[in-house]
Amino acid sequence: MRYRRFGKTNLHLSVFSLGTMRYLQSAQNAEATIQRAFELGINHIETAQGYGKSEVYLGQMIQTLELAKEDGCYLPEPYQTPDANRLYLTTKITPKSSAEDMAQAIDLSLERLGLEAVDCLAIHGLNTPEHLAWIQDPRGCMQAVQAAKAAGRIRHVGFSTHGSLALILAALETDLFEFVNLHYNVFFQRNAPAVELASQKEMGIFIISPADKGGLLYTPPERLQELCQPLDPLHLNARFLLSQSAVTTLSVGAAKPEELDWPLAIADQIHPLTDSEQQVLDRLQTQAQTLPDLCQQCYACLPCPEDIHIPEILRLRNLTLAYDMTEFGQYRYRMFENAGHWFPGRRGNRCTDCGDCLPRCPEQLEIPQLLQDTHTRLQGQPRPRLWESI
Repeated sequence: MRYRRFGKTNLHLSVFSLGTMRYLQSAQNAEATIQRAFELGINHIETAQGYGKSEVYLGQMIQTLELAKEDGCYLPEPYQTPDANRLYLTTKITPKSSAEDMAQAIDLSLERLGLEAVDCLAIHGLNTPEHLAWIQDPRGCMQAVQAAKAAGRIRHVGFSTHGSLALILAALETDLFEFVNLHYNVFFQRNAPAVELASQKEMGIFIISPADKGGLLYTPPERLQELCQPLDPLHLNARFLLSQSAVTTLSVGAAKPEELDWPLAIADQIHPLTDSEQQVLDRLQTQAQTLPDLCQQCYACLPCPEDIHIPEILRLRNLTLAYDMTEFGQYRYRMFENAGHWFPGRRGNRCTDCGDCLPRCPEQLEIPQLLQDTHTRLQGQPRPRLWESI
């Protein structure tokens, strides 16, 4: 395992972090998954108040193993190394409209974790202009966060986001945060400017679930596997990220201990991309460019009068046709109209064929037809979010 400085926090985190949204089957499974993470060199665990019993299970394990000391949590002695002896914890709390609500939420998270202080607190899901207004209000939720930090109950403050690039850049420019959790991977590079700005501001950069949200890469389709030969799509995606020095750590949301072994097989590979790795990335790009109706993701088609997220729908179509990533496309497409501000926009069948987007598309794509085609390919029954199914 390699470790990187988490920006201006000066924490040195393992380049893979344990995300805890999926280990919720039982306290025993949670403890076994965390123990395996320790064995593999992980020293950063990320949880959230909204992840069911995740905070509770983590707090129970901290108390059982007596990991909490006055100045923070420490790894169990068998897993301490010269590079890592501290255990760093991040929890996340959704934006609040008032300081009072945030203060109560901070109290609840610390109570569940059984701690006097937590290393990192992230505003969980800074996704909308309203959320941005709340954090910029001097009397809003950040007042409580800053008070908790001044009292030593929170050591570092950041935010996680599923919002638009413009919103992320605006949040970064507030200079209220020391780190950011965002989406960025081989198949979704739109947030590259946010990664660059966060790096310029010396912020820690945590990549949200690149294996799952990046394309269900634990179970890649055969066509994608063939295009990535002699590499593996999961490892290629991780290498794309880890080769960038601005990126601190990648989330691995294991549901059980053994799901950590395969992605962490390259935990020591943070060097620049090799020629063979770059050749595979070029091959993937070339394959996509062969599509006759490829959406170039310029976003010029927005806004849509029907609130359809045209670029994201057409991105899923690109991936389906270029790499046979149909299962991933269906998984993400089902989230439209079912996940609120976490995955905004309406489905492609809501298109009224108004033609408003057509003159704005530099590729002159027949967008209404492509939206309906994508809906036909990817529609399916909605599924609950992971923690809602526990």
